[in-house]
Amino acid sequence: MTMMYKLNVRATVAIRCLLSRDTATASTRLRYAACAFHTQQPRRSSALQQHGWRQYSTTSNSLESWKGNTMSQSDFMERDTVLVLSDNDEVIGSASKKESHQFTPKNPRGILHRAFSVFLYDLSTQELLLQQRASTKITFPNVWTNTCCSHPLHGMDVNEVDAPEDVMDGTVKGVKAAAVRKLEHELGIPVGQLPMDSFKFLTRLHYWAADTVTHGEKSPWGENEVDYVLFVTVLNKDKITIEPHVDEVDDVCWVTKAKLFEMFADKDLLFSPWFRIIANRWMISSGEETGKGGWWDDLDRTMNTNEFCDYESIHRFDPQEEHLGGGGNAGPLFGVGK
Repeated sequence: MTMMYKLNVRATVAIRCLLSRDTATASTRLRYAACAFHTQQPRRSSALQQHGWRQYSTTSNSLESWKGNTMSQSDFMERDTVLVLSDNDEVIGSASKKESHQFTPKNPRGILHRAFSVFLYDLSTQELLLQQRASTKITFPNVWTNTCCSHPLHGMDVNEVDAPEDVMDGTVKGVKAAAVRKLEHELGIPVGQLPMDSFKFLTRLHYWAADTVTHGEKSPWGENEVDYVLFVTVLNKDKITIEPHVDEVDDVCWVTKAKLFEMFADKDLLFSPWFRIIANRWMISSGEETGKGGWWDDLDRTMNTNEFCDYESIHRFDPQEEHLGGGGNAGPLFGVGK
């Protein structure tokens, strides 16, 4: 393949991304085109092909075509195109939701991709909204978790791909747009009730976990994500509409910190591994970050200052022992787990 052909291919990729309004990926691809003679780029392409990842999204997921209320869990797995990442949270390609969550001997922890976790609080009662994931979910069904957890996607009408500079300045409009979309889909919260500028981006964590509790020791499913933590508050829960989607959510409840401790102690309840990590590490003063107090301990300080914001770090965690293994027999990766 000639260098001129490679340059034309990369420019074409950038144009396609621009047409789908994926400006962050387009910018990256234009840089690759400008650096067509750089010797490292062919090695990246080879690595992507080796793992079956795509360098850009070939599927249009505009809001017009992405109709969550008419799609099944299998549809989401096949059609949603997640952002494939390097270990440093750089967008390097795309993959279907299905292939990114499959734990196999080839990809023991699936494919690393970007995600977000939303925590919605009622300021009048200091309560957090939890959801219980539907029993029909393919990954981690029946578990209690934070308000909403999902993925930004390639090819959406409102761009959901954040560039490194968006992360460093804390704006992450792409992740926030994805959060607004999924809060409406999963919980029926109308778009205007939680505007993008009401979300507070706090930090990122890279965690992985095999869904062995649901699917057994050799589970073919799991998570491997760089998760963006978003807090959002309302003055009173009566000010928002909550109508959960039956295929996404089995139950919801507002909890105080004391109630959450009680739920954590109940051995009959299942919790998502990512929620346990975030809660134990940062949310409450009994967590590890006791010097500052927890994010939940002072919501005014959390939402209105940057004292708790860490945009540079990617905190890395292995799962609890019960979530090791899976279809690829994955063992500890980071040596840190909660």
